[in-house]
Amino acid sequence: MRYTPHQYQDYATKRIIETNFIALLLEMGLGKTVSTLTAVDLLLNDYYDACRVLVIAPLRVADDTWAREVEKWDHLRHLRISKVLGSAEQRRRALKANADIFVINQENVEWLVSELGTRWDFDTVIIDELSSFKNPQSKRFRALRRVRPMMKRVVGLTGTPAPNSLMDLWPEIYLLDQGQRLGKTITGYREQYFNPGARSGYVVYEWKEKKEAEQRIYEAISDIAVSMKAEDWLQLPERIDREVPIKLDEESRELYRKLERDLLLPYKDADVVAQTAAVLSNKLLQMASGAVYDEEKGVKYIHDAKLDALEDIIEAANGKPVMIFYNFKHSLSRIQQRFPQAQILRKGKEGVQDIADWNSDKIPLLLLHPKSAGHGLNLQESSCQTVVWFDQIWSLEEDQQANARVHRQGQTRRIVVLRLVAEGTIDEDAVDALARKAAGQDALMDAVKARIERVQS
Repeated sequence: MRYTPHQYQDYATKRIIETNFIALLLEMGLGKTVSTLTAVDLLLNDYYDACRVLVIAPLRVADDTWAREVEKWDHLRHLRISKVLGSAEQRRRALKANADIFVINQENVEWLVSELGTRWDFDTVIIDELSSFKNPQSKRFRALRRVRPMMKRVVGLTGTPAPNSLMDLWPEIYLLDQGQRLGKTITGYREQYFNPGARSGYVVYEWKEKKEAEQRIYEAISDIAVSMKAEDWLQLPERIDREVPIKLDEESRELYRKLERDLLLPYKDADVVAQTAAVLSNKLLQMASGAVYDEEKGVKYIHDAKLDALEDIIEAANGKPVMIFYNFKHSLSRIQQRFPQAQILRKGKEGVQDIADWNSDKIPLLLLHPKSAGHGLNLQESSCQTVVWFDQIWSLEEDQQANARVHRQGQTRRIVVLRLVAEGTIDEDAVDALARKAAGQDALMDAVKARIERVQS
């Protein structure tokens, strides 16, 4: 296929070439992969300013997306991709391949750093999903930090740079500039831009932004962060977000309140116990959806209210495909039991076929987990106009990435995103939390948004 880049894609490619370390905060659907590959091709073969390129990506993206993009576009087909995946021996063979670009999944970053050590020879590193390195205590961050001084160029790609709060930004920006803008340590970053909030003794559980900290952070990173929103550059069809209130029967509501109050639901065979706040939150979300795991990993059924609502939604779709996101295995099982025609997205070659079948309307109901369907999947070619969140989640990043599987470049139909929200439950809190996080994310994106017309004028 011939590549005719949009104006913003030309700009993104140019910035990669001109800037040794850069964060491209491109919202989903803006074609960040082909823009980056175009820059890599120029750096390798025109400017001779890159020799050995590494791409770090989520597993499914590493296994499929980058190689597929190279095959898709005429001007990139000469690039050779080596997938550093599979067993340790397979990964070692892949590292020795005669290739232009080496692609590895995030989970194997620690292995790669250990394998190469001081022999690290990747002068250009592309981190495709930069926000996956937001935890400074994670093994993947610590490993990449050790070899960062040996990299000449680093490109960070993400549409959700601060999925939870501005605290997430420090590790991501550090991997780009090694602490030049936000400080050398997370402690220093906190002290400069945040005040301690809720704490227990010496342990701080919450950090609150200092006055004008948000603006100061944006200004500090603006020269190496290019932000672009899909709504500014793409004529996407309308997306409508709606909550579908789910009324629980009194028996279900009493069980929910009892667990919330007593942290225990006694049963003859195995109890449902919530020993910590995190466990309680998860258990309550499960109950809001209709079932909950007990201490023996068995499932206690609570209600079918969401299944009934889902049945109404599917009927109202009038035969058009419906995409359904679930978060719990028992939700998946119950949906499959009620709707035998529903199909999950499989892995490997079967998954590639599933994507093709979905895009050609051969799958009426597609069941997806947000963690496995968040990156690199193009599912916008079907006639689907209805996306349903059966279970509610807390992660803004997963929510935005998942919804962007259908509401992205190439979509021609209006999309309706429906969230099944059990009234009077933690479902409502989860949806409200996502809205608050989205507001913060939008502020970041707007603050460092690329003003391409102004730059070119």
